[in-house]
Amino acid sequence: MQPTATNPPLPQPVRPRSPWPRLLFGVLAAVVVLAVAVSILTPSEPPIPIPEGVPPGAGSPVPAIDVDGPGRTAAQLRDWAEPQAEAMGIPVVALEAYGHAAVVLARSRPDCGLAWTTLAGIGSVESRHGRHGGARADDNASVSPPIRGVPLDGGPGLAEIRDTDGGRLDGDPVLDRAMGPMQFIPETWVRWGADANGDGVADPDNLDDAALSAGLYLCDRGGDLTTAEGWTAALFAYNRSTDYMALVRDRAAAYSVGVRP
Repeated sequence: MQPTATNPPLPQPVRPRSPWPRLLFGVLAAVVVLAVAVSILTPSEPPIPIPEGVPPGAGSPVPAIDVDGPGRTAAQLRDWAEPQAEAMGIPVVALEAYGHAAVVLARSRPDCGLAWTTLAGIGSVESRHGRHGGARADDNASVSPPIRGVPLDGGPGLAEIRDTDGGRLDGDPVLDRAMGPMQFIPETWVRWGADANGDGVADPDNLDDAALSAGLYLCDRGGDLTTAEGWTAALFAYNRSTDYMALVRDRAAAYSVGVRP
């Protein structure tokens, strides 16, 4: 029956509000607070664990290319480098240089087994892959402005190396300085410097040349770099510091699983 003026609706009893919504809200709020606290206090695991051990992993396989072709043959690795460069924080041209050096050495020094990840670890520590001090590499992998280390005057943490090149390579006629993205001293570059980009010049300020030259040096000093002994010997020859070796290992290991250190 519908209510009318002469037939008003019956008054409805007033029911007390249930305490459950408030209790439930309080419980949920407490759970949220506890979850936030746990997430802050508990260190989160990285989405991709960084492998332990020496030598660091070999990373993404480098495809076969024609290293005897004309011009900068490292550019053939663009399709390999571009999809992974940003995730690792490595410029494409630098990643091409590291991969190219590994391909060349796989043919000329198959006994060495040097992976591009180790070269990338060194390049990261030495010059941020050719970006130290605002430098950058052009499409031919040449880094400018040139990267030069401090004078090697025997100060704290430095060797003393008197000039060996008359300032021709490093610009210092009194003391030697480390040069380029892989930080070669002039005397070492004269022996190991290689032309990897096909321009006819072995240039310490070119990423292609510097990466291949570093690889040649490492293979000579370490022998079989797929072993812990060989890899350790090679890195210690590159820089006689266990802290340096550990830092290169950590960064190379991160690159081996495709993430930035």
